Amino acid sequence: MSHRFLAILAATGLLLSSTPRVQAAEPAKSDAKPAFTVVKAARVVDPKAGVVLTDQAIIISGDKVQSIVPAADVAKALPADAVVTIIDLGSATVLPGLIDCHTHVTGQPTNFYEDIFRRSPIDQATTSHIYAKRTLDAGFTTIRNVGADNYVDFALRNAINAGKLPGPRILASGPALSATGGHGDLNGMSPYIRFEGEINGIANGVEEVRKKVRENVKYGADVIKILATAGVLSEEEAVGLPQYTLEEMKAAVDEAHVWGKRVAAHAHGTEGIKLAIRAGVTSVEHSSFIDDEGIKLALEHGTYLVFDIYNDDYIMAEYGRLGYPQKILDKEKLVGRTQRENFTKALKAGCKLAFGTDAGVYPHGWNAKQFHTMVVWGMTPMQAIQAATVSAADLLGWNTKVGQLAPGFYADLIAVKGDPLTNETVLEHVDFVMKGGEVYKNKLTADPVKVFE
Repeated sequence: MSHRFLAILAATGLLLSSTPRVQAAEPAKSDAKPAFTVVKAARVVDPKAGVVLTDQAIIISGDKVQSIVPAADVAKALPADAVVTIIDLGSATVLPGLIDCHTHVTGQPTNFYEDIFRRSPIDQATTSHIYAKRTLDAGFTTIRNVGADNYVDFALRNAINAGKLPGPRILASGPALSATGGHGDLNGMSPYIRFEGEINGIANGVEEVRKKVRENVKYGADVIKILATAGVLSEEEAVGLPQYTLEEMKAAVDEAHVWGKRVAAHAHGTEGIKLAIRAGVTSVEHSSFIDDEGIKLALEHGTYLVFDIYNDDYIMAEYGRLGYPQKILDKEKLVGRTQRENFTKALKAGCKLAFGTDAGVYPHGWNAKQFHTMVVWGMTPMQAIQAATVSAADLLGWNTKVGQLAPGFYADLIAVKGDPLTNETVLEHVDFVMKGGEVYKNKLTADPVKVFE
């Protein structure tokens, strides 16, 4: 390696351009020199160890992290004939790409009745890529999408994976399984209203539930979502009563496991939460009215709890204006504070908690607003970051792929100005996003990329 290159590594003025996306190097030919990207950072958050490393260099080969070394040791870590692209992020703090375990990326509300009657799956398909890009720009390089009718989330995921659209890595559920009249059904309307051609998740009884799981898997589900209880943003009267029996939920879990899939259960109500845990689901979403017995069961079964504790603020501020019926607003009033108090109880009890926001209930790209709410209700900033990195990756079954900056993991990383461990709100303003070794967002500098041979 040349003395010129070593001098360059020691410099601090080589900063990446503001170009929205920088293509990764072409795959090396058999006679080509090995190509690497080196990302230099003043601070790197290691959520696995729960520490912050200083003056580090992240060495990337292709779409994976090769190693992380002190910046002074980069020359020793690279082949002498390497072609190196340097990205110096200066005083910024680098973190692994964030993970949101509960999104609805194919839409977001504009008006209650217009969303039901005036928009089609085609509208969702032609706008979902906008929400995916906003999510990626917000620093969330991986999401689990838990509920989208008509398989729109499968198509979006596939387009992103094929490189046709920018967006996060998506684990998609497709239609959530719902009982007739349940949270996933259209309630409160005339019985003469029918929707033709809609692919939803309505399934009743053990055999229908098994069949619906198989259908979702057939068309591309990465994960199965079941609606174990009533919900908030639907027109059933109750917010938390069970809507599937234990036998139906067990059938969903057993069938999902046959196909190697995990199960997420929407559950607000106390009894439905416990039924879902006993049925063997991987995670309980919302968990609003979990009681002490439910917390004990979650600990015994190793069940993840995903509390979406920010969105109450948005719902109560905006959903009246969006035309949502009063009964829905009244249900949210029952949920909001109780859910947050139970989040604190579950945290103190040592439950496994993963970051999930219900994005799509509020605007996509606002996902990181939940970090502050998690800190207000008991987490340290590091715990909140861990919930959105290593814990989230473990929930997804991707704990050897994402959630860390470590050898063999995807080169998914973000950078923010300031210190998120003293002020978690800086995570709401992500300045740099890399996914799989490619830069999709950079607001840190306007200087050009530097490539050296």
